[in-house]
Amino acid sequence: MLLVTTPSIPHLDLETLAQFDRVVAAGATSMDGWRVQSVDLSARTAVLLTLAPSGSIFLGCILDEQAAVWIRDGGGLIFPSIPALPFDPYRGRLYDASELYAGLSDGYDATPDAQIYAWSRQHETKGDTSRTLAAALHDHAIADALTELPDGRPWIGVMGGHGIARGDATYRAAVDLGRTLTASGLTVVTGGGPGAMEAANLGSALATYDDSAVSLALDALTHVPSFRPSVAAWAAAGLAVRRDFPGDGGISIPTWFYGHEPPNVFATAIAKYFSNAQREDVLLSRARGGIIYLPGAAGTVQEIFQAVTPNYYGDRATQNPMILVGVRHWTEVLPVWPLLQSLGTGRPMSASIHLVDTIQEAAALVS
Repeated sequence: MLLVTTPSIPHLDLETLAQFDRVVAAGATSMDGWRVQSVDLSARTAVLLTLAPSGSIFLGCILDEQAAVWIRDGGGLIFPSIPALPFDPYRGRLYDASELYAGLSDGYDATPDAQIYAWSRQHETKGDTSRTLAAALHDHAIADALTELPDGRPWIGVMGGHGIARGDATYRAAVDLGRTLTASGLTVVTGGGPGAMEAANLGSALATYDDSAVSLALDALTHVPSFRPSVAAWAAAGLAVRRDFPGDGGISIPTWFYGHEPPNVFATAIAKYFSNAQREDVLLSRARGGIIYLPGAAGTVQEIFQAVTPNYYGDRATQNPMILVGVRHWTEVLPVWPLLQSLGTGRPMSASIHLVDTIQEAAALVS
C-alpha cells in the first residue's frame, strides 16, 4: 500500500501515473519528499497546482509550463529529459529480456540492447560531458531500482566464463547448480552474460521442473550453442525456451562495457549498467550468501580478486564465502588457488575460501 508522505517518511518514489493518482487520492497536500521518475504529468496540471511543491524532485517527467513554474517557484527541483537517447536515464525499474530484446525479429541490431551499446561506443569521446552525465544518471537509477527489490532470500553469486557452449557438460553442471541453489531457498545472481552465467540463471528458472523438462529445455537450446555468429538466433532460442518453461531466473547484473557479450534472457530482473566498475562492485557486495566461481578466464579472475580484497582485510564477522569449482582449472590452468591460500595464511579469510571439484560440493557449502 502506498503511503502519503509525512515527516517520518524520508522520500516516496513514484514511477507511474497510477501511483501518483493513488497518493493524491489518499489525501496528499504536499509533495515534500516525492521523487517522481519519468511520468507524463501533462494531464495533471490542475492537481499539481493544489500540492505544495517544496522538497519534491521530478526526474525526466513531462510537465506543462504552468506546472513546471509552480514546482520551481515553490522549491521543487526539475531534472529535464535528455534528448536523443536510446534509453531513459531516469528509469524507475530494472530491465527484463523482453524489453532489451524488443524488435529481435528484425535482427539484433534493431533491439534496444544493441542500440544502447552502439550509443555508448559512439559517445566514448573523452570529455563528452553529456554522454557521461546520461550514463551516470542511468546507472544511479539502476542502482536505486536494485535497492527496491523485496528483501527475502539471500543472494548467491555464480560467476564463470561466457564461452561455455550450450550442450557442454559444464553448461549442464551450471544449470544443475542454479536449480540446486534456488531449491535451497537462495536467489541466484550472475554477471548476466552467456555461458556459465546464462546456465545458472536458466537453472534457477527451471528449479520447479523435473529432470525430463530440464532435458527438453536443454535440447532446444543446443541447436544454437553460442551467441556467435548470430546473437539474434541465440537470443531467440533462449526466449522460446523461457516462453515454454517460465520460472524465476533470479537476477543478473550485466554491462554494456562488455557489449560483445549479450545479456542472457533467463534472469527475471536485469540490472544492466554502463559502468563495469560499479556493476562489479554491486554484484559482489550484494551476494552476501557467498560466491561460486565456475571455470572462467580473465573476467572471472578479476571477480575473484575483487571479492577477495574485503575478505583479506576483514574480520571473521565480515567474511563472504568464496567457492572455486574445478580443482585442475584453478590450480593448473589458471593457478589462482595457490595465491588465495598464500593470501589467507594466518588471516580470518582462510576459513572463507574453498576449492571443490563438483557443483554438489559447492552447493553444500552455501545451502
